[in-house]
Amino acid sequence: MKNVLFVVLLFLTTFKISAQDHSKPPHIIFIMTDQQRADALGCMGNEAVISPNIDKLADEGVMFENGYSATPSCTPARAGLLTGLSPWHHGMLGYGKIARKYKYEMPEMLREAGYYTFGIGKMHWFPQKALHGFNGTLVDESGRVEQDGYISDYRDWFKLQAPGEDPDKTGIGWNEHRYGVYQLDEKLHPTYWTGETAIELIKNYNLDQPLYLKVSFARPHSPYDPPQRLLDMYKDAKIPEPYLGDWDAEWQGYDGGPDAAFGDYGVDYAVESRRHYYANITFIDEMVGEIVKALKEKGMYDNALICFTSDHGDMMGDHYHWRKTYAYEGSSNVPFILKWPRNFEGKLQRGATLENTTELRDFLPTFLDAAGAEIPEELDGLSMLNLVRDPESEWRPYIDMEHSTTYSKDNYWSALTDGTWKYIWFFSTGKEQLFNLKNDPGEITDLSETNKKELEKWRQHMVDHLSERGEGFVKDGRLVVRTENMVYSPNYPEDVRTDSERLKDWRELYKGVDDLAN
Repeated sequence: MKNVLFVVLLFLTTFKISAQDHSKPPHIIFIMTDQQRADALGCMGNEAVISPNIDKLADEGVMFENGYSATPSCTPARAGLLTGLSPWHHGMLGYGKIARKYKYEMPEMLREAGYYTFGIGKMHWFPQKALHGFNGTLVDESGRVEQDGYISDYRDWFKLQAPGEDPDKTGIGWNEHRYGVYQLDEKLHPTYWTGETAIELIKNYNLDQPLYLKVSFARPHSPYDPPQRLLDMYKDAKIPEPYLGDWDAEWQGYDGGPDAAFGDYGVDYAVESRRHYYANITFIDEMVGEIVKALKEKGMYDNALICFTSDHGDMMGDHYHWRKTYAYEGSSNVPFILKWPRNFEGKLQRGATLENTTELRDFLPTFLDAAGAEIPEELDGLSMLNLVRDPESEWRPYIDMEHSTTYSKDNYWSALTDGTWKYIWFFSTGKEQLFNLKNDPGEITDLSETNKKELEKWRQHMVDHLSERGEGFVKDGRLVVRTENMVYSPNYPEDVRTDSERLKDWRELYKGVDDLAN
């Protein structure tokens, strides 16, 4: 009898421990790239791209086809990621400096929820070694120096590994569309450093508390500089040619130089840029595979929420556009993959693809949900785990995007998309564009002149979206053509503008302008 009681007690104790283990918050491994368009992955249907390890994450989780970067350039995109807020609410409407402190910050909130938080790679914050709640960071800023005396952790490590060598030996700037082969040993490449540093942390991680690890690769953002070994893998690949439309003729034949935002350099040139760009993605994919391997060897993989995304895309010559800041898919549509823990129960089958519109603001509430922490009502983002629980859960009807003036005075816009339709409103000109993304994923045909019914519907959605901003944006129920650019909204927590710039913004916001859209 005693033996029976002992076995029963042992079973109950084991079951209790097991139940406790399964109830632990999962590790959160957040992997992101810089300037990677959504269609630059095998799992997104691009047969030219070699990305088996990232594709495997999609197979074991969910891929969102309509994942977007609301303000598609580096710093405002990362502000939305950090805060879980829309551009208007976190305050960055275009490229500027991320504030030193926000009310809501992802690493700090996860740290308060009991996580050990660490960031590796590109943060693009200011100051450049700001923590925002991380226990620590080791950063790579692509050579960018925005404060006196700053040297990135990668650059210091490089000096240790290759004294006297030049980390920029390839000779291509970090905003150029030229391409070339990495001129040093591939183990000196920033992609290798970022991946190996993350692996080292995972191997050394022995804390009882869950880990939040952000691994932020600085590529495939230019320079397009893969090691020769990776480029050789694309020798015979059929690289997609850039999309050209019925509306982009004004840039045909234009040459703006090696770091141009607009330029017609020919199809062959664009294809070669993409070949090198894709090879950089394959290099990242190899490191993702090594990170996953380290998690499995450490026994952390099954109880890990792993996400993969990018801060924005890269036009890569589509419509003679390069780089980012545009409403078009190459710039704004980004990878969105979520692999949930083994014991997380939901109706969604692993390997699913969803069409719900997601955005970088959704990662913070998703992580808080996974951590069992409270999600503030003020957040604009939504927990993607709700769609894992039930794919029929209520979701937003469309997502908002925008960017202040960059590269051209006309490139000042706001857009809305539900994944099928995309409506673009250009603030400074009153121009509108309308695309059916299902029938025309390359945005070749502008339907604003031929589908007035759909145009009017989406114009009203834009009126509704912008109305909270006052008469500088909507007046008498009509969209306002703006005469002044606005980079920071009144919700930005730290005012970096001059008094005259601030006065202009507030005057525009509350008094409006006279030119109204037709």
